[in-house]
Amino acid sequence: MRVVVGSRASKLAVIQSEMVIDSLRRYNPEVEFDLITMKTTGDIILDKTLDKIGGKGLFVKELDKALVDGRVDITVHSLKDMPMEVNNELPLLAFSKREDPRDVLVLPEGVSEIDPNKPIGSSSKRRQLHLEKLYPGIDIKPIRGNLQTRLRKLDEGEFSAIVLAYAGLKRLGLEHRVSRIFSTEEIVPAACQGILAVQGRADFDEAILKSFDDKDSRAVAMAERSFVAALDGGCSSPVAAYGKIQGDQISLTGFYVDEKGRELTKTVAGPLKDGVALGRQLAYNMKKKLEEKVDGNAG
Repeated sequence: MRVVVGSRASKLAVIQSEMVIDSLRRYNPEVEFDLITMKTTGDIILDKTLDKIGGKGLFVKELDKALVDGRVDITVHSLKDMPMEVNNELPLLAFSKREDPRDVLVLPEGVSEIDPNKPIGSSSKRRQLHLEKLYPGIDIKPIRGNLQTRLRKLDEGEFSAIVLAYAGLKRLGLEHRVSRIFSTEEIVPAACQGILAVQGRADFDEAILKSFDDKDSRAVAMAERSFVAALDGGCSSPVAAYGKIQGDQISLTGFYVDEKGRELTKTVAGPLKDGVALGRQLAYNMKKKLEEKVDGNAG
């Protein structure tokens, strides 16, 4: 049996896909795996922020087409980069064990303190809003490109610091670049940050993925994604969710900013089996609370 795996062409995406393939090979030694890489629209257009060019779907469009055309059998994605709406014909089939979901601060090589005269580079409004509170008075400016490109821009002096996902740096063996690890209270992580997802056609034989699929990651991912989806949140929306499993319970923290710029962070807990419903209910309650604030102010 031969399985063709599709991946984005960046170094991090290839390493992540190879991690998945290595895991699948261990449990399926009789299967031959081949890796095909491709640049997505989101990788090519780097002079605009994602909300200006179409959001998260730009990182999956080409890979989805390769699945539909039969050029690849499965694709590997950072789940945080995937749209909330997934084509029923191309379901998410398996989820990796979660890597550290936190965000981190990275300074230029050889530098030990932030230069207040240069901006901090951040790729998302979610991070920007948190950073404005953590570093008042310092400009926060957008930065695009893959992880190596961002590090190069930092080291060449464009930024005083940049904020990245800890998971990506760890997978690239670049933990030594980390200057500060933000707690999940300081910066609520993007939904599903640290989780890899395997996507495929609906008729793909999932048996070879069974050993790879992590049931805790799946449960947390579905809860976090349900919260974001209920708020119509995408990659450019300041929405975040972070779930933690404790026994048969899940604690879910949501971060939401409405169209008027009012923001709210709230944590709820409940049975893990009800995680998706819990995410939806948390979204509804937070939205309602902000609307009530408006009504109260109007009165």
